[in-house]
Amino acid sequence: MIVELLDGATIVNFVEDEEAFNGSVQDRFARLDTDRNGFLSYTEMMKELQSLRIFETHFGIDTKTDPDEVANVYHSIFVQFDHDSNGAVDLEEFKSETKRMMLAMADGLGFLPVQMVLEEESFLKKAVQQESAKLAA
Repeated sequence: MIVELLDGATIVNFVEDEEAFNGSVQDRFARLDTDRNGFLSYTEMMKELQSLRIFETHFGIDTKTDPDEVANVYHSIFVQFDHDSNGAVDLEEFKSETKRMMLAMADGLGFLPVQMVLEEESFLKKAVQQESAKLAA
């Protein structure tokens, strides 16, 4: 993890750069698609969500969370990605929903920079790296 400075414009610029955004989404999708069938199952997506530990911690401190509540939230997230309700998420669904979520984050951040702790392989980290590369060029 690393602390970075970013704002909504950094995220918007990343999403609007189709080559950078699409490449990042394709890479993440390929890593998640462990059975290499071109679709993300519920199980494959849940491994990613569970690795984020968004429900198991509160400001970095482990907390006990009702397993049924966690399962319901994970199912809701999966349904959000599965646009055609076929029980699997294809690359286009994954890209579309990731884009929507990234733009929602950008809108929420606004245009005042904030410091955030980012995972090394996260989309937000990639957005910051792209912005830094543009500034250096």
